[in-house]
Amino acid sequence: MDKVQKALNRLSDKEKQQIKNILHRLQKHETLGLDLQKLKGQINIFRVRKGDLRIIYRQTEKGIFILAIERRSEKTYRYY
Repeated sequence: MDKVQKALNRLSDKEKQQIKNILHRLQKHETLGLDLQKLKGQINIFRVRKGDLRIIYRQTEKGIFILAIERRSEKTYRYY
């Protein structure tokens, strides 16, 4: 089981649905209305904020690659 699946398993059903909706919108490049920001000092790495949840992903020519789904903490952006 990968990191993203483990993170999803720890969320409530409501949060899972919110994350799935966001991921679906990202796949379709429908970013209007999302709290989306490029991470400083990184190339093609972005985060989407939904409450205290963060989706960190890399934008590539082939699509998006989810790096992490985490709750906001001091360690959230440490490795990105």
